[in-house]
Amino acid sequence: MSVPGPVLLAGASGLVGSRVLARLLELPRGPRVLAPSRRELGTAHPRLATVVAELASAEQDAALEQRLRSAVPGVAAFACCLGTTLRAAGSREAFLAVDRDLVLRIAGIARSMGARHALLVSSVGASAQSGNFYLRVKGETERGLAALGFERIDVLRPGLLLGDRLESRPAERLARALAPLLGTVLRGRLERYRAIPVDEVAAAAVALLLADGEGVHVHEHASLHALATGA
Repeated sequence: MSVPGPVLLAGASGLVGSRVLARLLELPRGPRVLAPSRRELGTAHPRLATVVAELASAEQDAALEQRLRSAVPGVAAFACCLGTTLRAAGSREAFLAVDRDLVLRIAGIARSMGARHALLVSSVGASAQSGNFYLRVKGETERGLAALGFERIDVLRPGLLLGDRLESRPAERLARALAPLLGTVLRGRLERYRAIPVDEVAAAAVALLLADGEGVHVHEHASLHALATGA
């Protein structure tokens, strides 16, 4: 089965996004992939169109959309793997600008280009009512995406991502070391907090981009694992 049309992929250079990109390009009858990025991705493929552009300001959105449309006139789906950390962003305001505002700006562009399906990599525990700033922003992003009029939305809420990052995250290294032990005690309702290999999240994302139907669908650990493994 092939994705019904071009996919606008945000965050294609990141931990999850790079795996999603690779899997989409490996599909025998896969879609064209339109990837806005602040830098070249270092990947060449007949079905990949990379648009290098500054993404920092909403005032640049019209120019970005024009460049995206010049590369691929319309898209069928929007897949977002964008994300940063408070430490990397440097402030709460900078974190909001990427993890919520930039995500929703690009989602709006994808919707105006015809996307009917949106997929968002969020986080376990995301809630617009959360007392935790990080989780509240993730929840606000999910809520904002739902307001844009997509016919189908798939929200992926993985726990700790197991994979090699370019930047150092000491707390994540410790959590990865403890993941096998935590996996044995995180059962029942706590299972959703289990760590998950980044390749499983990417495989689940691509499987969902192949899915039909409408509505908002939330996928946590068990669902992501099942989608990735075909269980």
